[in-house]
Amino acid sequence: MRVAIAADHRGTDVARQIQGWLEQQGHAFIAITGDCGVGENATCDYPDKAYPVATAVGEGDADRGILVCGSGIGMSIAANKVKGVRAALVCDEVGAELSRRHNDANVLCLAADLMSPRQLERVLEVWLYTEFEGGRHARRVRKISAIEAGRSPADVTDGEVEFAAAE
Repeated sequence: MRVAIAADHRGTDVARQIQGWLEQQGHAFIAITGDCGVGENATCDYPDKAYPVATAVGEGDADRGILVCGSGIGMSIAANKVKGVRAALVCDEVGAELSRRHNDANVLCLAADLMSPRQLERVLEVWLYTEFEGGRHARRVRKISAIEAGRSPADVTDGEVEFAAAE
């Protein structure tokens, strides 16, 4: 699996841990880097980091994306503005599983300030290896895509779900 990954200044150390873990698991990764400055006052803006990862996923250059900031909230909001992205802020294994199984999340957003290394590893493992369940959930994901296209989700029919699944 090819994974695009980026972090702001608060998530840089966690992103490095994730890259090491991905390498150990045999995954390729695209590290989106950029200068956050040097020293204790170094900062960078999370939308600048979220956009290239979300774009890589939305355009199919990466299978999945991982974004890390202090809370994960800003990355999630920014990533979800990109067409084709379903970014989920996940803090535990249950959220990791459900975001994949039910929502087909393709970008994982993590809170660097709130997760232990063990929590992080478990969330990554569950999120990367859980498959989308499809079925009734496919209809719901299709409705999310309708909203993204400026359509009412109520207008999505089961026939559209079947057609989308066949593509």
